[in-house]
Amino acid sequence: MQDVWNTVPAWSFPYISSRLAPMPTAAPFIDQVYAQQVVGLSGYSFLDDTFYFEFGGYWPLGSNTQRALGIDPTGQSPISVIAPYWRVAAEPIWGNNAWEIGIFGLGSKVVPMGMIGAGTDSFTDIGIDSQYQYLGDPHTVTARIAWVHENHNTSASQTLGFADNSNDQLRSLNASVSYIYDKTWSLTAGRISVGGTPDATLYGTFTGSPNSAGYIFELAYLPFSRGGPEFWPWLNFRIGLQYTHWNKFDGATTNIDGIGRNASGNNTFFAYIWTMF
Repeated sequence: MQDVWNTVPAWSFPYISSRLAPMPTAAPFIDQVYAQQVVGLSGYSFLDDTFYFEFGGYWPLGSNTQRALGIDPTGQSPISVIAPYWRVAAEPIWGNNAWEIGIFGLGSKVVPMGMIGAGTDSFTDIGIDSQYQYLGDPHTVTARIAWVHENHNTSASQTLGFADNSNDQLRSLNASVSYIYDKTWSLTAGRISVGGTPDATLYGTFTGSPNSAGYIFELAYLPFSRGGPEFWPWLNFRIGLQYTHWNKFDGATTNIDGIGRNASGNNTFFAYIWTMF
């Protein structure tokens, strides 16, 4: 997992969230769909403190390896061979300001539900990201945005009865703005959304639509950002309260599951204490 600017899905806001909170059914493959199922290797170059280039690849972990790591591989659609990943970005810096803009992508073939008889599906994710930072004292402002477009060839899944369409598309947006005062108090507001081609069989949603959208707000306190106590100078703490509000979930605002649940029923408060060392 790597991300220099905290914008691409490997490490984007919210950086920590509840494992119990409901999440939309649909997400682009690059948005951690294969987290803990693959292993990867990549290399990067940063030229003249401005231009960033990265290229790598991911391949699936074997079923026995996943079980040994506590992961149940049942029902997975493993990557076939290697999924290449790439990223190109530039970041000019002037005074206390820095502005990054870049593009990134991931593509591969997958075996639907591990069933090889119908061949493979394929997906291609292309993303655009940008981050602006003002690093002052006592004021710091960071604005981030990432947009991903996914083209998903589901012909094998359609043959096996796992999808209605032979091709689906998804688009996702993750945008946020953070203000930090005195390197201690942090306030962040974010917008998240995903949308694309309706496919009731593939997504299994009541509406058949993958469309979801919401807002995330977070207040955090970092008591040791200027240095830890004498007995542990490297101690770093983040204490936060996060609220997620959904105005659309799995294609609907009201009655999202056919039995009366509304999108707002998935709103979540999340309190955490995060120790970093």
